[in-house]
Amino acid sequence: MHRKNSGQEHLLIVRFSAMGDVLMSLFAVSALRKTYPDLKLTIATKPRFARFYAGIPDVEVLTLDSEGSLKSLLRLAGQAAASGVTAVADIHNSLRSGIVRFCLSFRGVRCAVFRKNRRRRASIKGKGLNITPFRHNVLKFCDVFARLGYPVPDPVQERRHLQVPEVFGGKSGRWIGYAPFASKRMKIYPENLSRQLIDMMSDSFDRVFIFSGPGRELDFVKEMESVHGNVTGVFGRTDIWGELALMSNLDAVVTMDSSSMHLASLAGVPLVSVWGATHPAAGFMGYGYDIGKNCIQLDLPCRPCSIYGEGKCRYGDYRCLSGISPESIMKKVGELIG
Repeated sequence: MHRKNSGQEHLLIVRFSAMGDVLMSLFAVSALRKTYPDLKLTIATKPRFARFYAGIPDVEVLTLDSEGSLKSLLRLAGQAAASGVTAVADIHNSLRSGIVRFCLSFRGVRCAVFRKNRRRRASIKGKGLNITPFRHNVLKFCDVFARLGYPVPDPVQERRHLQVPEVFGGKSGRWIGYAPFASKRMKIYPENLSRQLIDMMSDSFDRVFIFSGPGRELDFVKEMESVHGNVTGVFGRTDIWGELALMSNLDAVVTMDSSSMHLASLAGVPLVSVWGATHPAAGFMGYGYDIGKNCIQLDLPCRPCSIYGEGKCRYGDYRCLSGISPESIMKKVGELIG
């Protein structure tokens, strides 16, 4: 059912975290904006993610404080009500988003919520590669809009070509990106294998860009810079938009199951994603990519042992990741770009 686009329609979209999910939501929100240009849109998210929606026209943002306190949640709900919100699309389905949703539904505002299907996702543990892919989260976000009367066409991934940030210089030759880290240990490629992989990338490409965070990750990147003259760390040299612009100019990107994978998805760059404890069939694969073509994963009876990457390896050796050779990753890159 399509709702008429009147000036009184005002949709609040709630997604507080995490970064990868926020990045995925950009596909759905952009499709919604294109389909309903007259619909008033407001996003509720954390302050550090507010800028992600800046590229979508005519979108207002309400932010939650860093602690996500009850007081802040009630304040946000009150602001949304005062602005004339007529519907809420909760594409997070967390305790905090539920509080906002409850406060507004109590005022008579229509609500729809993202369905996580926890039981079904839990049922795939230990199934190896024999898993029928779930509906992608991006499409499930669109489903929430549809239940409120705002169906949208499936978003389409597009290859973007943005200007390379000046700090990295003009592009010459073949460039590759590598993002070996993730928020959970169960999704991080082993350091000793990363060193070997970077050796191969350095030999095969004119420049290698490593995406990381601060602390130990940055120490590793600086070590690689000292060893290879054509390796450049990205963290601290640009912001998230600079990372996106750089990715859009790369010939390929190798990532884990991480926010860097979803950033690559927004850039539309050729991707190889490496999966350990988690599984791309659970709906979290970078949008627009194909599991068979763009993923590397092992068929082990213990995989997947986690849906989001939480927990520890029952064997202690992270065999789902340590069993993936650098050579196999480079072979996959070659299959993508020659």
